[in-house]
Amino acid sequence: MIDLLDTIEGWRAGGQRVALATVVGVERSAPRDPGAMLAVNDRGEIAGSVSGGCVEGAVYEEARDAIATGRARLVTYGISDDDAISVGLTCGGTIHVFIEPLDAPIFERLAAALRDAQPVALVTQLDGERSGAKLLVFAGEALGTLGDPRLDDAARGEARARLAVGENAIRSFGEHGEPIGDAVRVFICSYAPKPDMYIFGAIDFSRAMAHVGKTLGYRVTVVDARPLFATRARVPDADDVIVAWPDEFLAGARVDERSALIVLTHDVKFDVPLLQLAVRTPAAYIGAMGSRNTHANRIAALRGAGVGDDDIARIFAPVGLDIGARTPEETAVSIAAEIIAVREGRAGGHLTKSGLPIHNARSAAPV
Repeated sequence: MIDLLDTIEGWRAGGQRVALATVVGVERSAPRDPGAMLAVNDRGEIAGSVSGGCVEGAVYEEARDAIATGRARLVTYGISDDDAISVGLTCGGTIHVFIEPLDAPIFERLAAALRDAQPVALVTQLDGERSGAKLLVFAGEALGTLGDPRLDDAARGEARARLAVGENAIRSFGEHGEPIGDAVRVFICSYAPKPDMYIFGAIDFSRAMAHVGKTLGYRVTVVDARPLFATRARVPDADDVIVAWPDEFLAGARVDERSALIVLTHDVKFDVPLLQLAVRTPAAYIGAMGSRNTHANRIAALRGAGVGDDDIARIFAPVGLDIGARTPEETAVSIAAEIIAVREGRAGGHLTKSGLPIHNARSAAPV
């Protein structure tokens, strides 16, 4: 949705009616995760994607019908290989897509929250007489209704739980919000602030890493104690460039289970105090640049400072996957690939030699 805001607002300002198609569930190998979205207006213009191109044509026709009829519906593509081929989903997976006319009041409030980086979850009823009914759930308030106060209460609680961990999920309730039952299914789409990537050291590699980090959807901050290096000109893609000692900055920084900490200084006076703090954070990824000898010296210094082996094992060093990277740009790709592999619990080898599915499962509950 965030990437589509400007387009949708432009369409609406021009008087266009809009339909949205949202991936709400996936099974087996699927090209896009739950929450992926495609928008269509009544002129036939299109933005976004639900399948990387596989079933966009079929979804487009359903979206045009939603604009014309005002009706929402849940559609499934890829029930069998034959069906998948008939609509172009040749990867063998299954995707479930909810297609609906745009709810203007909810969209306007959601758009305002997203522009303000305000955490919010959108709850959409998937089927039944109130298919398309919505709740917009914030930390302290909620807008809209699913038609039953008890169901609203149950959905709000689940939405806040999903928002806390940044997850999208389908949840089922009894008719009146009972925790056991499948009379009502809802899709919860969480819009949490961008995860943070902290790059320590404003060196040549930092410029490329900041660019790739932004591409991956991170909010990128570059930190260096040297004013000569910590300049916007050196890392133009960073959201923030901070002049500070790395460990002093990290002590007060926001770090959560989605954060990535990338240490590019490879200077003991910076690295060791910084890594002592880094391993005590809940960061998803901690990487440190430098040769194996450099890292061996770091490990010795960290042990001397009382850091245990389990914490040291959290540090990925030398940083990045083994792809033979040499240039700053190649190294940034290597580090980005390692971040993704760590997040997904993958080893980072060749897909052609792997027996694992191409995509990890994303749907927390069957549709």
